[in-house]
Amino acid sequence: MATTLVNGARATRSTIALKLLMAVSGIVFIGYVLVHMYGNLKAFAGHDAFNDYAHHLREFGEPMLPHTGLLWIIRVGLIVSLVVHVACAVALWRRAAKARPVKYAVKKNRGSSFSSRTMRWGGLALLVFVIWHLLHFTIGKVNPAGGETDDPYRLLVDSFDLWWMTLIYLVAMVALGLHLHHGTFSALQTLGLTNSAESRIRARIAGWVVAVVIAGGFSLTPLFILFGVID
Repeated sequence: MATTLVNGARATRSTIALKLLMAVSGIVFIGYVLVHMYGNLKAFAGHDAFNDYAHHLREFGEPMLPHTGLLWIIRVGLIVSLVVHVACAVALWRRAAKARPVKYAVKKNRGSSFSSRTMRWGGLALLVFVIWHLLHFTIGKVNPAGGETDDPYRLLVDSFDLWWMTLIYLVAMVALGLHLHHGTFSALQTLGLTNSAESRIRARIAGWVVAVVIAGGFSLTPLFILFGVID
């Protein structure tokens, strides 16, 4: 009996630790996508402003940092956060599945939001999109329109001039918005900031604000390029 209680307490502490790691790594990603969104919106200022921003990111911190040093620090931090986030998500999913090996005959979704029910598959879709996005704009620099790849602004505009590229991006932003909506609430809950009915309402509102601002902000650039406002 005592052994069972000890093992149960350890499992609970371990689960809490996994949720805390997910919350912290998720907050890191929210901070990053906000900065990334700001950079994307530089496209509204024109070719030179966007390219100057991209160029300054590569030389920021010189000579204390090597060329692109800041970018590599950010990349390593994001890779670590991504590995932690995914590993914790998989571990928590396995624990939940093990705790309930037999599925309910009738699955009840009362009280759960659509965003919470799509977290797992939405997260997987986002992971695939991030890999594709890096190959497109950073690692491979593929211009699907056949234009320049060394000019960040032209690569951006040429890509989203294609309707199907914009569509892929917008679908990914829907997945991102749903993930951020529930993820923000879950992170605040894990950090103990939803201890009352009022604080839970505020946390849900915060989830919507984060989701709409970030997913909506990212969607502006491809839409305005597709409609010819940015060219």
